[in-house]
Amino acid sequence: MPANGGGKLSKLVKKLTKDVNELDADELSENSVAGGARRAAECHSGEEVVMLGRLRSVELQPTNEAATLEAELFDGSEGVTLVWLGRRKIPGIEPGRTLKVRGRLAERDGRKVLYNPYYELQQPAGQ
Repeated sequence: MPANGGGKLSKLVKKLTKDVNELDADELSENSVAGGARRAAECHSGEEVVMLGRLRSVELQPTNEAATLEAELFDGSEGVTLVWLGRRKIPGIEPGRTLKVRGRLAERDGRKVLYNPYYELQQPAGQ
C-alpha cells in the first residue's frame, strides 16, 4: 500500500465513525477558513473580525422599548450572537442560512457578540 494510502483510509474511517453534527461542524470550520474568515473560537473581544457560518436561530428580542433582531451564527468552532439594534426583520436572515459577517467583537454575559454587523448572504451549496 502506498505511504499516503494509510492516511486516506484513516480519514475515511474517521468520517464514517463521526457523529453527523461533528462532521457538519468540521465542514463549517473548513469552509470558514477557506472563505477568508477566522474561526470564532480564535477571536477575542475588541478585535475587528470576519466570520463565516450558518445561522442556528433568529429571534426578535423586545428589550425595553426598542426591538432587536438576534441570531446565533455557528462556524463549526463556536457560536456568536449577531444583534441588529432597532430591527424587527431583515430579508434573508433566517435559520439555516449561511452568512459572512464583519464587525468588532464584543462580549455580553460571557458570550461573543457582534452588534450591527456588516453581512453578506452566501449562496446555498450546489447553486
